[in-house]
This record gives sequence, C-alpha cells and structure tokens, in this order.
Amino acid sequence: MSHTPYARDQAGIPEIEVEPKPIRRHYTSEYKRRILDEIDQASQAGEIGAILRREGLYSQAISKWRQQRAQGGLEGLISQKCGPKVVPEAGELARLKRENERLRQKLKKAELIIEVQKKVSQILGLDESEANIS
Repeated sequence: MSHTPYARDQAGIPEIEVEPKPIRRHYTSEYKRRILDEIDQASQAGEIGAILRREGLYSQAISKWRQQRAQGGLEGLISQKCGPKVVPEAGELARLKRENERLRQKLKKAELIIEVQKKVSQILGLDESEANIS
C-alpha cells in the first residue's frame, strides 16, 4: 500500500494537519466608539445587521461595548486585562514577609539559647542574679 494522499483518502485515514490556533481579536477604544456611534445612528431595519456582518462582529460584543461605555465613557471601552490584579506594593509586601519570617527564626534560636543558659545555670547552681551579669 502506498502512502500517497489519494491512498489515504481511500483507506479512510485522514491527513494529519495541525490547525492554526485562532488569534483573539483586540479592538481599540476608538474603533469601538466609532462602531457604536454608527450603530446608534442606524435608523432603517437591517442596518445594524449589515454593520455587524461588514465588520465581522457579534451582537454580544456590541452589548458588552455598550455596557462598558455606560460605565465609564471612552475609558470604559478600554479592554480589561485578564488574570490577577497587580498590586504595586506586592514586592514590598513579599520582602516584609520574608524579613518577618527570618526574624521569627532568629527569635526562636535566641529563645532556645536562653533556655539552654538557664538550664546550665541551674545545673551549676548559679543564682539568677549572678547569671544576669551581662
């Protein structure tokens, strides 16, 4: 059996082809405003559908853009970034947490040393007043 494309079609074996990953479309706030203005001015039946087909848009996108425009004017039409919100103080907060943990470990060691010193002074029979000469 040969492996020509014709032979694959006859055997029912599909050609292996990787589909390109679709690219998400991004629209500028100017474009969104222009389209919304054009749709708002449409007066005849079918004009809005013609605009949507011409631009390759869905009515859901227009609804979302109208909602964004109502919330904040031109600034409302700017797309929001997905993902966790970036906090400007996050770096400082992480540094302080690391420092806090380091100081906790240092305090734990110091308390352990003090406990050992107390036990040694009890074993040697020293008074606490003599042990606190420092």
